Amino acid sequence: MIRFLSTRPIHSNVFHFRAPKTTFRLLHDKANVPSIYKPRKERFITPTMILLGIIPVFTFALGTWQIQRLKWKVNLIDELEEKLQLVPLTLPRRINLSVIPEFVFRKVLIRGKWDHEHTMLLTPRVREGVHGAHVVTPLIRENGTTILVDRGFVSNDYVDDFSFTKEDGEVEVLGMLRTAQIRNSFTPDNLPEERKWYWTDVDGMAAYAGGDEANVQPVFVERIFQGHAGDADYCLSRGIPVGRAAAVDMRNAHLSYVITWFGLSALTSFMFVRVLINKSKMRGRRLPRFS
Repeated sequence: MIRFLSTRPIHSNVFHFRAPKTTFRLLHDKANVPSIYKPRKERFITPTMILLGIIPVFTFALGTWQIQRLKWKVNLIDELEEKLQLVPLTLPRRINLSVIPEFVFRKVLIRGKWDHEHTMLLTPRVREGVHGAHVVTPLIRENGTTILVDRGFVSNDYVDDFSFTKEDGEVEVLGMLRTAQIRNSFTPDNLPEERKWYWTDVDGMAAYAGGDEANVQPVFVERIFQGHAGDADYCLSRGIPVGRAAAVDMRNAHLSYVITWFGLSALTSFMFVRVLINKSKMRGRRLPRFS
């Protein structure tokens, strides 16, 4: 006999599960992660790469330019040395000032009498560790015109009271033609009222000595000292001006500049190659980027 089941609903056991809070936090954080991931490659060309690429080229160009300057300076010194070997010139009565730069370092032979009243001092100067000044005295030539002559160096012991030797009578001077110095921004103004000159202003010195009214020409000659080292020491100890040596004292440091610029070019080129190698090894590296 069939047993009828009761129509009473059968209640099944229902298990209630509560998710922990950490689960909701993870779900929340996951919702904030962008759905699209865009990988970004590291840039191959950077400002550092550009800078390292420019510096070797720039320094190499400077080194090449310094080579040209070195050749020019060597040729100039050789030319001036050749001028010193020529027979001394006799200056005319009226000197063409426009051609003097072409005769710089050329020996000249002049005669006349010193104008000690207009003696000037080029100061401060140093000779082999001794501090002093150069004595510049106008020379009145036989033809009545006057030029400026740097008689040479005297120590400070004879500078303050002008007690250095003053030659009288007619003298013969062997010297070389020079031009005015280029004044830099650190050189103070000359003091003609105190007879102190800090740079060779030939025009200013000629004006101080009397100018055109006294037939003073702005021509500057440096006296040549023909003795040896012992003679120079003897003169210095007695206040006798010591002239310059018959040599070209033109500074030539272009070789050191060539070495410096080419060295920098080689060093920066090596650094640039190393950076390129490191960049090529890391080219596949991707940096994360979210949007």
